[in-house]
Amino acid sequence: MTYRTAIKLNENIVGLLCYLGFWLTGVLFLLIENNNKFVQFHALQSFLTFLPLTLFIFLVAWVPFVGWLLAEFVGFGVLLIMLILAFQAYRGSKFRLPFVGNIAYNYIYK
Repeated sequence: MTYRTAIKLNENIVGLLCYLGFWLTGVLFLLIENNNKFVQFHALQSFLTFLPLTLFIFLVAWVPFVGWLLAEFVGFGVLLIMLILAFQAYRGSKFRLPFVGNIAYNYIYK
């Protein structure tokens, strides 16, 4: 069963959208969505996952040569994580990443 959200879309689609803009859409949907816990969970997990990774890539990229290469590899990994999380949200799953997923789940659902 799918439920409507504050922006009048199904929660699975909004859950997917929480990941497509990395941490920016996570913050956006945390501010917009007040009633749907599924969307809030995915928005918070997106924010807690991608903000530190974005900062890490930004800081590592300042190191010449080795940092650039590491930032590229980490960036591809982050893109893969984003695609997996977006697909799981679209399927309606509350897929949790090992550390931040548990924090987001406990914050939203308890």
